Amino acid sequence: MNTQRAQEIVESPVMVDVTYNGRPIYIQHVDEQSGTARIYPLGQPENEQEVPLTNLQEQ
Repeated sequence: MNTQRAQEIVESPVMVDVTYNGRPIYIQHVDEQSGTARIYPLGQPENEQEVPLTNLQEQ
């Protein structure tokens, strides 16, 4: 996923289906400088992690 699209998803009031390694996730923040996103699996906000944007897939 590119940085611009990830940022659009973060700012969207509509929930967009995005996965990381096949699991549905929520994007909390996009770091344009490093090309990463802070995410967590849906329903598991305690499992927050920083991942490369290239590993995110919009469904």
